[in-house]
Amino acid sequence: MSATEENGVAVRLEELAFSYGETAFSFDVTFAAGAITALMGPSGSGKSTLLNLVAGFETPRSGCVWIGSNDVTSAPPAARPVSMVFQENNLFAHLSVEDNVGLGRSPSLRLSSGDRTDIAAALERTGLAGKQKRLPRELSGGERQRVALARVLVRARPVLLLDEPFGSLGPALRADMLDLVLALHAEQGMTVLFVTHQPEDAERIAGSVVFLEEGRVAATGDASDFFSGSGPEAFQRYIGAGGRSRDVARKRT
Repeated sequence: MSATEENGVAVRLEELAFSYGETAFSFDVTFAAGAITALMGPSGSGKSTLLNLVAGFETPRSGCVWIGSNDVTSAPPAARPVSMVFQENNLFAHLSVEDNVGLGRSPSLRLSSGDRTDIAAALERTGLAGKQKRLPRELSGGERQRVALARVLVRARPVLLLDEPFGSLGPALRADMLDLVLALHAEQGMTVLFVTHQPEDAERIAGSVVFLEEGRVAATGDASDFFSGSGPEAFQRYIGAGGRSRDVARKRT
């Protein structure tokens, strides 16, 4: 059995309603276990809100959040089997790299020798071996995001939420980080929900796309269908399609 079959769990938002003031959101969608799904849509369409509802940082007015077979609608964030990586990477400036990663195993940093071994392995896996004593300010932007991904590894949760974590990186470095996410996904098989405004990023790693518009799920489907030029019209307008798919195909040949 593959890692994806073993470790991923489905995420289901069931008739979920939420609002910020007069802005209303309504989500009814299932994310397949072990899949990488890109969440795309215009600014304000609800992408980050959806992730926050899954993570427990926001509370819906009605409806349910299911992770696997568990209704976690009322569960606090710490009790949900979820890891989240933000664009600002959420590192503590006064803590070393290894301690920032160690928070994923113990919020009090009371770490066993086994924990330390796992942290060292995660740092090596994410290309940070030898930098465990550095502070975040001594790292590049890409290295800080690697720290956040190393923390994901030691948490070993079945669901990973990525809220535009590489949006501030240049194209080459962003591609490297996406490839690292792909490699970690292949090893751990987590269910990944990935918010991005970059079509090329979604094409690179996502198997599915959920397109949001005006606070609702407007379309879902295979990424290959969305980017073939035959995807939903609203999505094609959003990415400025036309000859784009043919241009991408030519670049890959």
